[in-house]
Amino acid sequence: MHKRSKKIALPAMLALGVISIGTATDANARVTNFEITAKSTAFEGMPFPAIGTYDRIDAKATFAVDPNSPRVANIVDIDKVPVNQQGEIVFSTEVSILQPTDANKKSGLLFYEVPNRGRNLSFMLLNRSASSDIPAKAGDAGDGFLMLRGDTVVWSGWQSDLPASAINLDLPVLEDITGPSREQFIFDKPGTTGKGTLTYPAADLDPTKATLTVRENENDPRTTPAGLSFTYISPTEIEITRPEGMDAGAIYDFVYPAKNPVPQGLSFVATSDVISFLRGNPGHDARDPLTGIKHTVGLGISQSGRFLRDFIYQGFNADETGAKVFDGAMAHIAGSRKTFTNYRFAQPGRYSRQHEDHDYPGDQFPFTYTETTDPLTGKQDSILDACEKTDTCPKIIHTDTSTEFWQARASLVTTSPDGKPLEMPENVRLYFIEGAPHFNGWATESKMDPVCRYPTNPLSAAPVMRALYARMADWITTGKTPPASRYPNLKDGTLTPLADFKMPKFGDTAPVPAYNTLQVMDHSAVPPKRGATYPAYVPPVDANGNPTGGVALPYVAAPLGTYAGWNLRNDGYAPGELCSLTGLFVPFENNASADGRKSLAQHYQNQTGYLDNVRAASQNLIRQGYMLPDDIDYVMDKARAQSVSLHN
Repeated sequence: MHKRSKKIALPAMLALGVISIGTATDANARVTNFEITAKSTAFEGMPFPAIGTYDRIDAKATFAVDPNSPRVANIVDIDKVPVNQQGEIVFSTEVSILQPTDANKKSGLLFYEVPNRGRNLSFMLLNRSASSDIPAKAGDAGDGFLMLRGDTVVWSGWQSDLPASAINLDLPVLEDITGPSREQFIFDKPGTTGKGTLTYPAADLDPTKATLTVRENENDPRTTPAGLSFTYISPTEIEITRPEGMDAGAIYDFVYPAKNPVPQGLSFVATSDVISFLRGNPGHDARDPLTGIKHTVGLGISQSGRFLRDFIYQGFNADETGAKVFDGAMAHIAGSRKTFTNYRFAQPGRYSRQHEDHDYPGDQFPFTYTETTDPLTGKQDSILDACEKTDTCPKIIHTDTSTEFWQARASLVTTSPDGKPLEMPENVRLYFIEGAPHFNGWATESKMDPVCRYPTNPLSAAPVMRALYARMADWITTGKTPPASRYPNLKDGTLTPLADFKMPKFGDTAPVPAYNTLQVMDHSAVPPKRGATYPAYVPPVDANGNPTGGVALPYVAAPLGTYAGWNLRNDGYAPGELCSLTGLFVPFENNASADGRKSLAQHYQNQTGYLDNVRAASQNLIRQGYMLPDDIDYVMDKARAQSVSLHN
């Protein structure tokens, strides 16, 4: 992967033209056309108190980029992309916008969510909506949190390999390029065969030009046992014949000659230039359809949180004129990772977990926001290196749940690669949401997943994230600083070496979680060559088995059981490996047990006692700035629903 080293600012130009095509400027990368394809009243005309109705704008933004611009010099294959008669690369993205109908009701804040696989997750997190679609119906608004603020909300495409129903980026295809690409398939269901879709079409359908291997566990050697084979169904689909007796959670790696990559690194340009354009920065040909935008904040969740970190790292928080793009950036549940984006045959949807996609690109040094030296590679760097050189760094709120410490090596955010505690820059705040799994909507309930050994974790980070969004808005608009960081680190003992981590017993056994170990990877080979291993630290747990060292959700401060960010794979599905991102919830027993945890009755005499504890924990979070006063009622409503086993 390549990184922007230094952005060279060009003279700012006043934006000219109309909504469709404008007069060309001297800028080397810009929005040349902003075609509004649909405009309607959003949410079926439902008004929001003090704000009124919202409008929805759907559009297509077209970009022109000079491939010789220093800003794009490190985009992989930029010199191989077809150009128009003016020598420019042209591509486009879909854009969706929500804004108050009455311009006088706008807050002045543009909130941009980096879509997760073309979806809207921010409304599930911030608005308590049940939908991941770009909002259309009244019910999609959830409780209207963002609308009640009067914020303008924007999405635009940055992935080019998504279904038509998602929000997409349209990139030129590099038809003359072929090379090796790898797909990994885990079927997680019994069967003698399984089909797999290829991200890029095969350049040669001769099966002898491809290799297929299998292994039951991530650390096992890749093998080609008897009974393992594949056939091409089409250039983009294969059928795998699975060896007899192979575990349902086995890992199949397919390496094949691929063709038709795209310059996926241009997704950074697309995101940067859309926001630069919509916030009114000069240098674009098209006319900005928005008014009254004074500040911008970007949020990325999971995959898109990794993209947002990578976006900053690659230097794209500066637009072509050198102006800042995002005033604030919120990277949620990204851990220490970036993305598999600025590569030939990129697969931005892939990300490393302990069992799945473990050794794909996107997780290598640097890991954090302060400059460190990596003793394993000799490199010196930070996520903020490029933006510090151009004075365009945003204010950053970085949030992780318990899952990221096990699956995304989140300890490397506050720990140097040689095991020393780190201090963050003044523009960075870090928060750990104790006990929460990777991502849940507000209405999620615990359930049994056949692939996982324990019941899944039902918690949502929503109460804390809503408060932190408000804190970020205050930070970038008024300068009021958020609460101090609260994130596990070595300095205060809130991280422990992985080898020293211990859980209380569940029944007769104390579970031992696996860990997504990170190694130096040589990705010039496919599959990559593995090198030295980075140190591993995790938050210790209390007597209930719940993690410590961060911000405790009310349901963790007043628990009904053990909440963890990890779960284990069940028998028949690579047992003992981490079970993806679900987390676990193991309730306390209703009477005394030998599991090392107090029984439910020992924690609370009755439901009233439990609810009093939840309310006290909520009020404590409100005092500290990690929860909004208006949210205590919905937290208590869920507590009542969860505590049906407690009787007065």
